[in-house]
Amino acid sequence: MLLPTFIVGGAPRSGTTYLYELCDSHPDIYMAKPKAPEPKFFLVDEEYSKGLGYYSGKYFAHAEGFQAMGEKSTNYLEHSHVAQRIQQCIPNVKLVFVLRNPVERAFSNFLWSCRNRIETLSFAEAIAREQERELTYKQEYRYARPFSYVSRGMYARHLKPYLKFFDPSQVKIFLLDDIVSAPEYVTQELFAFLDIPVVDTAFDLTQSVNSARTLGDQIPSSVYAYLCDVYCQPNQELARLIKRDLSCWS
Repeated sequence: MLLPTFIVGGAPRSGTTYLYELCDSHPDIYMAKPKAPEPKFFLVDEEYSKGLGYYSGKYFAHAEGFQAMGEKSTNYLEHSHVAQRIQQCIPNVKLVFVLRNPVERAFSNFLWSCRNRIETLSFAEAIAREQERELTYKQEYRYARPFSYVSRGMYARHLKPYLKFFDPSQVKIFLLDDIVSAPEYVTQELFAFLDIPVVDTAFDLTQSVNSARTLGDQIPSSVYAYLCDVYCQPNQELARLIKRDLSCWS
């Protein structure tokens, strides 16, 4: 069976599509097709029950001969049981995560839900009702969780199962800030992590990929202040966990 050598596992609305397209532009990397909908094999119970043969055949049947094979399912990060499933099935796989200022990520997630005609509330109302709505997701939304704006930004909590089941050398964490400010560095670090040589491709490292925000989209100042307070301690915990200075998020 052909199985992924790496997985881009989240977080949603944080630059994962950028990493997918960057990897897909490399001649030595095969990325699971189609790009959307994402495989979510290790997340969706109905998919996982079909077994690794099904997963391999559906997403990697044409990957023979490539040095690296990858898939992107951005909801993997927020579901703790996924880490153990991946470890049991492909224990040597490498995991890539990209994280974004959780306030900005939440707002981007909200805009995405609005543009897909899923969200009808204001951002402030949606934040206030998030916990209530998370308990009443319809069947078709139980994995996508389109209203989980705040909870998805609790990155330290979400990362811990992966750091428990995998050796730190198998986990690479980027920030969206890195992609914006130093895309060449991210490219070199990512391909080195995947044991793939850096080559010239047609991919524009400075492009914005899959953005949901326009110049007119602004977070209400009161909501921004509230979310900064909500994320203060979780961000400090994350900074200690990944050994990064995240003061810019404050």
